[in-house]
Amino acid sequence: MDSSSKPFKAGYAAIVGKPNVGKSTLMNALLQQKLAIVSPRPQTTRNRILGILNGIGYQIILLDTPGIMHPEYSLQQSMVDAACTTMKEADLLIMMIEPYPPDELDWTIMKKCGQLSMPKFLIINKIDRVPKHTLLPLIDEMNQTSVFEAIIPVSALKQDGLQDLMDTLLEAMPAGEPLYPSDIISDEPERFFVAELIREKIFYQYGEEIPYATAVQIRSFEEHSGKKDYIHAVIVVERDSQKGILIGKQGRAIKSLGSSSREAIENFLQRSVFLELEVKVMKKWRKKFDLTRKMGY
Repeated sequence: MDSSSKPFKAGYAAIVGKPNVGKSTLMNALLQQKLAIVSPRPQTTRNRILGILNGIGYQIILLDTPGIMHPEYSLQQSMVDAACTTMKEADLLIMMIEPYPPDELDWTIMKKCGQLSMPKFLIINKIDRVPKHTLLPLIDEMNQTSVFEAIIPVSALKQDGLQDLMDTLLEAMPAGEPLYPSDIISDEPERFFVAELIREKIFYQYGEEIPYATAVQIRSFEEHSGKKDYIHAVIVVERDSQKGILIGKQGRAIKSLGSSSREAIENFLQRSVFLELEVKVMKKWRKKFDLTRKMGY
């Protein structure tokens, strides 16, 4: 049977796992475009990010989710809720682990996966970090859970094993018409990704505490034909001391953040921008449900 007679396949594939297992890196690698921000630190992703992968005869809607953890405050609870809700709504479920014996959190997430009825696949990521012979006992142990239809070792960073993953997903994806136009890659507006890119640069530039205490809001996004777009972003922190660290001595830190953020934004938008950054204090915003909602979580 030639490809033209095969039914079109379309559906949602949720990517879940604990923080920092490489979910966003996997989505970016499959899309061949940076859509989700990444950093070496856990809990970088706070929202469900939708990425649309179009190909001949298929449309896979990838759903990158926040890492599932034991929440300690309102923001983390919102992140876990977003991941668990996305799991239940997907047509396929991709759980990711690292190439080491699963810990208590991995087993908890596997149990959640086992309670759902859609096809489920386990991705063992970061295989470039371990000798290949060490994967066999892990694959055997995971097979014995009987939770997953397939177990696929990959390195999302090195883009190793991704074709096997794609073949497996396409085989299991339901038949159906495209759910989104073929010329878009996400359902989020540009201003969402601009805020995320600024937040990513905060993760890379500042110490342990600052990235987790910050949120970014885009107050103004003005497009100007023939001139630079104007973007006014507000970085929200919880304490005056954090504001001081973000700004830095004589404003050097915030200037450096603005420069790296602007470069990333221009690369994403493929046009020039003028970026203005402002820092505001909103005490204990992460711990108050109404304030986390106000921040978009």
